[in-house]
Amino acid sequence: MRDVAIVGAGMIKFGKYYNYTLPELGEQAVVEALKDSGVAPKEIEAVYNGCAMTTFLPGQRHVKRIGISGVPILNIENMCSSSGVALREAWIAISNGLYDVALVVGAEKLSGAQKGGPLPVDEDDIESNQGSIMPAIYAMRARRHMVEYGLTPEQMALVTVKSRKNAALNPYTYFQKETTVEDVLNDPMVADPLTRSMCCPVTDGAAALVVCSMERAKRYTNKPIKILASELSSGVFKSGFIDMTIPEITVRGAKEAYEMAGCGPEDIDVAECHDAFAIAELIYYEALGFCERGESAKFISEGLSSIDGKLAVNPSGGLMSRGHPVGASGAAQLVEIVWQLRGQAGSRQVKNAKLGLTHVTGGGIAGMDHGACCIHILEG
Repeated sequence: MRDVAIVGAGMIKFGKYYNYTLPELGEQAVVEALKDSGVAPKEIEAVYNGCAMTTFLPGQRHVKRIGISGVPILNIENMCSSSGVALREAWIAISNGLYDVALVVGAEKLSGAQKGGPLPVDEDDIESNQGSIMPAIYAMRARRHMVEYGLTPEQMALVTVKSRKNAALNPYTYFQKETTVEDVLNDPMVADPLTRSMCCPVTDGAAALVVCSMERAKRYTNKPIKILASELSSGVFKSGFIDMTIPEITVRGAKEAYEMAGCGPEDIDVAECHDAFAIAELIYYEALGFCERGESAKFISEGLSSIDGKLAVNPSGGLMSRGHPVGASGAAQLVEIVWQLRGQAGSRQVKNAKLGLTHVTGGGIAGMDHGACCIHILEG
């Protein structure tokens, strides 16, 4: 297998784009990624597009006016992991010599598609129809963590406070202002103990990456970002008790990703993890091995996951502040890590970042932890 690198990264500011179509959003991100890479549209040999809740053939629509057509274009739906999986598919194809240069896109337009509230659930899913939708699931996870490990609402609120502080340094996020623990706790309750500020907002967004073989990368940049690991896991179906304090799909996926990359959690300098809810970031600290079971509250309280902490987690502001346009989130995480490893993250730059990790998971299915989890480890 050949080494594969990311040579271009582009993203639009996430927000509410009522007057734009989905292809217009995706197109902007693609233009930015191509410009960043120096790769011409005619050099793109394949396109991998991540999408979850959108129209048919979105990948073709994102690139047609840019001059990319006639090449293989694959549209991938794997809920929140969609565009993370899109990168994985490009990595597989290039590492095996099928293509030399590929484009990865993640784009989603949720504004105007629904009247607020959580994403709609599958009518055939028995648990969802009994109220087991994502805010409720993560609220139960929070309650269980409180019982088992003594987590407090104030400690959960620190996740949002950190998120907003980081987002204020990032021009691509939906939320741009800092907040306080008191403001977070006093926000309207969504699913006890999760307040509105502890839940990610519904937004639109798009991000794109240009990927190529390491040998080809030398034509475009003297700082290619190498993909050390690209891992995809699906949930294990089981009946009966599921420990809600530890997501087994992430534990299993992280173990495989670290083995593939030849490193451990202690080697990671910066990470973008799936913080769709405040409690999510905390349980993923533990699942990804950043701290021991039950120690995530201490980890956030001591500032160890801050930009200048032991391991910077979600320096972009994460899903909590950037927003979570489902199909775009995985690609957006990857763009942030590319910028961090290049030293291009501005005032939110993590010092001496060499290894970065992205983690995106989701898709609630009865009897499973999650439907899909995709983890990447990148080296600058």
